[in-house]
Amino acid sequence: MGTIRVARIRKANARRPAAIRRTRGTPLILLAHHGSSQCPKRHPIYLNLQPLHMSMQPGHSVVEIAIREFALGKPVMVFDSSFRESETDLLWPAQFATPEIMRRLRKDCGGLLFLAIGNEIGSVFDLPWLQDIHTHPALLELHPVLDRLKTNDLQYDTKSAFTLSINHRDTFTGITDRDRALTTRRFGELSGEVLGSQMSKEEAQAALGKEFRTPGHIPVCRESPGGLSNRQGHTELAVSIARMAGLVPCTIGAEMLQPDGDGALPVNEARAYAERRSIPMLTGEDLLGYFTNQGGV
Repeated sequence: MGTIRVARIRKANARRPAAIRRTRGTPLILLAHHGSSQCPKRHPIYLNLQPLHMSMQPGHSVVEIAIREFALGKPVMVFDSSFRESETDLLWPAQFATPEIMRRLRKDCGGLLFLAIGNEIGSVFDLPWLQDIHTHPALLELHPVLDRLKTNDLQYDTKSAFTLSINHRDTFTGITDRDRALTTRRFGELSGEVLGSQMSKEEAQAALGKEFRTPGHIPVCRESPGGLSNRQGHTELAVSIARMAGLVPCTIGAEMLQPDGDGALPVNEARAYAERRSIPMLTGEDLLGYFTNQGGV
């Protein structure tokens, strides 16, 4: 009877979409089918951040609607500010990444795919900001060219959010939609597993190294300490949506470019794209205002 039951479970699992198959001991609390009509269970670390369950009706702010949709594993679009990069990003929760989502980011956006992670994830995995690595005295002595390449002329900020780039060890080149979906999804899932456990930093970093390698084809951007209260870049905006939705603070996204790739997609065209596909679209000002009104969630 036990053998028959196991066989049935395996058969049922094989019929599930890849986004909800259990892999490498992933807690079921982190698994949900993208586009499901039911809200995924929230990560235990963020249970106090209740995602807002409201119908899509007038009277609810665009931020509340976006949080609700994101909690369901659906996309959200964010325009940062005309005073920063003047770019719109298309975003999904990393833990629900599928090859179809990666393909849509690649084809509909045209900009760099990036993985935005909460500072707590960067801290437990000890992921350094590249700018700090490139200005380390020991490395500057070994490679003087780094001093000539230092980032001191950003037009929209003082420091880049980029940390290491990664590939999952089960990928081949790491660049295909399937490979990048695996890297993205497993990083989001592993981050949730680590944050929800009593792992030491050493254990967490060992778990990371067991599944991932660097360099890779998924660039990772780490949230600034203090999040939105300290910096209002796309990384902080993307992470804040996931956190407000009660999900693992790990978001996959890409910048939306003009069809010829010669500039950011104008905000009015981004809004038209969002309206055609019923995707909530926010501005950095929307999110910062909501964040402030909620007491800095």
